[in-house]
Amino acid sequence: MNVHRIEAQRWFHQAQADLTVVRTLRSGGHYAAACFYAQQAAEKALEAMLFSQGNRVVWGHSVRELVRQGARHEARLAEVAEEAALLDQFYIPTRYPNGLPSPAIPSETYTVAHAEAAQEAAERVLRTVEALLPQLTEPENHHEPDA
Repeated sequence: MNVHRIEAQRWFHQAQADLTVVRTLRSGGHYAAACFYAQQAAEKALEAMLFSQGNRVVWGHSVRELVRQGARHEARLAEVAEEAALLDQFYIPTRYPNGLPSPAIPSETYTVAHAEAAQEAAERVLRTVEALLPQLTEPENHHEPDA
């Protein structure tokens, strides 16, 4: 199995797991955390795309920047640039009080509407990556063909 494909699969599967966490947090009323995990799911899915494109190391947390990097090889990624920009807003302020103007705190600032928008954006990013790289979710055939 190709080392780039293995790494891409690892990152994409974690992105899917993070998206499951988003749904759980959102249904439990933890909207700030749901927004953060939505950003994380999209970030990891895009990192999977970059690993599949042959990158050995992927740096950074900006979903928008990861879309830009991936779109150099796969132009269709640009279709999720708007979602990426939305999700970037949830990386720091959803977790740290100093990411918001005082006296606001993340756990009391983010609403169900924020969490829904974040989840929808992350789902679109994951669907786009999955459509571009269906091999990320398909098991590899480990058999050699019969001679």
